[in-house]
Amino acid sequence: MRLRLLFLLALCRAGPTAFGRSLSLRGSWRIRSGNGSLELPGRVPGCVHSALFQRGLIQDPYYRFNDLDYRWISLDNWTYSKKFKIPFNISKWQKVNLIFEGVDTVAKVLLNSVPIGKTSNMFKRYSFDVTSVVRDVNSLELRFQSPVLYAAQQSKAHSNYSVPPDCPPPVQKGQCHVNFIRKEQSSFGWDWGPSFPTQGIWKDVRIEAYNICRLNYFVFSPIYDNHTQGWNLEIESSFDVVSSKPISGQVMVAIPELQTQQSYSIELQPGERIVELFVKINKNVTIETWWPHGHGNQTGYNMTILFKLDGGLSIEKSAKVYFRTVELIEEPIEGSQGLSFYFKINGLPIFLKGSNWIPADSFQDRVTSDLLRLLLQSVVDANMNTLRVWGGGIYEQDEFYRLCDELGIMVWQDFMFACALYPTNQDFLNSVRAEVAYQIRRLKYHPSIIIWGGNNENEAALMMNWYNIPARELHTYIKDYVVLYVKNIRKIVLAEDKTRPFIISSPTNGAESVKEGWLSVNPYDNNFGDVHFYDYTSDCWDWKVFPKARFVSEYGYQSWPSFSTLKKVSSKEDWSYNSKFSLHRQHHADGNSEMLRQVEFHFTLPESPDPLQAFKDTIYLTQVTQAQCVKIETEFYRRSRSEIVDGQGYTMGALYWQLNDIWQAPSWASLEYGGKWKMLHYFARHFFAPLLPVGFEDQDVFFIYGVSDLHSDCKAKLTVKVHTWSSLEPVCSSETDHFVLKAGQAVLLYKEPVPVLLENCGNCTRQSCVVSFYLSTDSQLGSPTNYHFLSSLSESVGLRKAYITAIISQQGDTFAFDLETSAVAPFVWLDVGSIPGRFSDNGFLMTEETRTVLFYPWKPTSKSELEQSLRVTSLMDIY
Repeated sequence: MRLRLLFLLALCRAGPTAFGRSLSLRGSWRIRSGNGSLELPGRVPGCVHSALFQRGLIQDPYYRFNDLDYRWISLDNWTYSKKFKIPFNISKWQKVNLIFEGVDTVAKVLLNSVPIGKTSNMFKRYSFDVTSVVRDVNSLELRFQSPVLYAAQQSKAHSNYSVPPDCPPPVQKGQCHVNFIRKEQSSFGWDWGPSFPTQGIWKDVRIEAYNICRLNYFVFSPIYDNHTQGWNLEIESSFDVVSSKPISGQVMVAIPELQTQQSYSIELQPGERIVELFVKINKNVTIETWWPHGHGNQTGYNMTILFKLDGGLSIEKSAKVYFRTVELIEEPIEGSQGLSFYFKINGLPIFLKGSNWIPADSFQDRVTSDLLRLLLQSVVDANMNTLRVWGGGIYEQDEFYRLCDELGIMVWQDFMFACALYPTNQDFLNSVRAEVAYQIRRLKYHPSIIIWGGNNENEAALMMNWYNIPARELHTYIKDYVVLYVKNIRKIVLAEDKTRPFIISSPTNGAESVKEGWLSVNPYDNNFGDVHFYDYTSDCWDWKVFPKARFVSEYGYQSWPSFSTLKKVSSKEDWSYNSKFSLHRQHHADGNSEMLRQVEFHFTLPESPDPLQAFKDTIYLTQVTQAQCVKIETEFYRRSRSEIVDGQGYTMGALYWQLNDIWQAPSWASLEYGGKWKMLHYFARHFFAPLLPVGFEDQDVFFIYGVSDLHSDCKAKLTVKVHTWSSLEPVCSSETDHFVLKAGQAVLLYKEPVPVLLENCGNCTRQSCVVSFYLSTDSQLGSPTNYHFLSSLSESVGLRKAYITAIISQQGDTFAFDLETSAVAPFVWLDVGSIPGRFSDNGFLMTEETRTVLFYPWKPTSKSELEQSLRVTSLMDIY
């Protein structure tokens, strides 16, 4: 499947000229409860919860058990109101629209007490013609209905058959029937987040007045023509022509850096009109393409479009255009059943390294540009190149995609359907169609988006019968599935965007699912498409439990966030692993016990008699275990990219679950709520490195693979060292001759029976020694130092408590931590509490006496503040 695309631009509208005026209605509004007993000021964009919190009427909703205590907020029917004056003569304008970029979610809209429309979809843009209603001074009112009650009503009205699941599992403490409302699905509760079904105006709202005509939007797609080997630009502009006569004029498109300028004559008839333009990019100029992070630059070009129309009407827009192609390759593989599943960007196969994105907060008004930049910068700082925007959250704000374009983060964009079956009555389908068309037009300019996904896990839910549907009734739900995702969503995607691939679900068997009538008998087939994989009972150090799949788009293990993060939303009685708070915060069934069982495979549980210290030590061990589990699993996927074993392999993507947290709780995330890096995120910086040696054992033989994401071959050598746990001096060290590591390959570099390796290192045993290894090249680029444990740490011999000192010095905007240790120390963890920032490395195995680590603060801090806050923990400190 050959797909191409690119460029960027926000939906464009005519600004304030003689032919149009705009008035923003952001800012202060009034909010009142259903019975009028509570009235308070609120902000737009915003929601009721945030307004109540900002006025001091409720505590932080994330504090302790407030998600349960504040359920009354979601169950009430709130009203937003605003009085406003139009600062221009309203009678001079032929048409006036009231535009909402986002309403959350079900509301009746009244202007000057006249009902002008309804909203019922959080993901749609609403435009209401208010020409006959608007006055110089106006009152605007949105009467919201509780999303929880609305969803229940919609479910009840769907009386001919049920649409499961009715409710989330009790452990999630959520609300029911979320599949009946077009709203952030996780806002009714999830296994990593709270239930806060918000109400409010969550995006911009404004009045727009115009004469003659208005530019509703324009969209464009750069298309690569294989035949002419040149780039073209397809531009689509939508106008609302309110003039009673046709309007003619000129359009000029200019991209100065590409020496491209073209003019067109257009004529617009009255009504809604579409103008399509085709721009040929100058072939004599070299075009730099947009590349994902780690593979090249994110070059874009400035474009201006000028519409000069009859009567002196002039509309000018500027945009950034990016050029890149994307292909999803599904083709037969020699020596294997099934089909490949990998992406080519600009013709180059690229291994997708990254994670899954969930909403950054239950309350979207708290998600600032600064927070998004911090989280997304952490993505590229950990050597990732991809995020999957998961289908149970939201279509992210414009700034998210703009940052992904700028940083080179590829986006796998789900549509917002997750872990549920959905109704297909006409009102629901109409709403979804408008949502999908709007979101594609809003987002398709972004080079970062490389694929649309129809839903999260719904093919698996249906075909693996998660909801125990009787066999005789299955055909009803299969039909609904095809109607929603194939006959509606897919149809719209193919009409609106021919430049990137679309898959119906994740996981899916891709082309094989299509062949089987859009639903595969086994959606988890390792020989096709992508898989999701979770296993909390097997030992995660055993790489043989992981699927040798084509692409793994979800996998992971839980851990607890750091104590400094939890402390902000808890009290002293909560600070133990089995407290009511700890159980309440865990929304995954048996999750706290599963973490401890995974810890006990290789570590001893903490033994401190002090309950608080035992809690902190347990948190530390859950982070160690999560980091080690995801490391081993990811390294297995990365070394599987170039080989077929027993008919399986050619893995070309690893996106662990999950990147970020929505609140302060145990979860699969590698970034805590607010952005603090867990140990897993530091490990990701290593296991996603562009050049990486991966060590593992099979039948008592130790192997090391070299993995390269580079575009060219490189000359390298491998160094292998063995340390005893009791000495900072290596007992032996060896290095290979130089070899050529092929670009974009994973190859075997080293193979040695473990008994031979140990015998060559004097008195080593599995329990007394540890292996470390790294790649070095002739250039500055090397690999991180990796390691392999020859036994569980609970069985180690010679490991003793390490006394680690740190001397901190300031170097410009960063701080250097000069560490010195008295002994070999595994999982050295530097924690500066709530001081925002990240270290250059953390959670590492310290086998040398000294080491320098840098700290990059995210806000101004001082040496003395860092000295007071620093706590250094390594494994033996907790025993």
